Amino acid sequence: MESHEVIRDVLKQVPAKRIASELGLSLSLIYKWAEPPEVEAGSGASNPLDRVGQLIRVTQDVRLAKWVCEQAGGFFIRNQKAEKPTESLIPLTNDIVQEFADMLATIAQSAGDNIITHDEAKKIRARWEELKSVTEGFVKAAEDGAFGAKPA
Repeated sequence: MESHEVIRDVLKQVPAKRIASELGLSLSLIYKWAEPPEVEAGSGASNPLDRVGQLIRVTQDVRLAKWVCEQAGGFFIRNQKAEKPTESLIPLTNDIVQEFADMLATIAQSAGDNIITHDEAKKIRARWEELKSVTEGFVKAAEDGAFGAKPA
């Protein structure tokens, strides 16, 4: 989905007038954000979503995406590269199970004294992020048909 389409859909739920008022911007600018960019023969203005995307591409710094996700009450998960798996399905599923076991071991080790310190919480978060990333890669490969029947 293009950024202007996302904004257009948001404007169906949140009045443009309210957004303009709270951001201190003109109503016409808010509506321009919901139009295709000028290069596509639209009259849209470069919108904040496009700017964030440009900033991430220019800096190659994932902290920007993480910050945006945190603002929405979530977390950023980096997708694995969508490649055809070189292993069969069973070892790949075992990898996910092992990642999950590693995360549980990290939690158990941290909780052993009935206290989880800040550093331990960071380790748990890191294991959790790795598990989500590996699992997302597996799910994406499955959605892309990577585990379909092999050609005869």
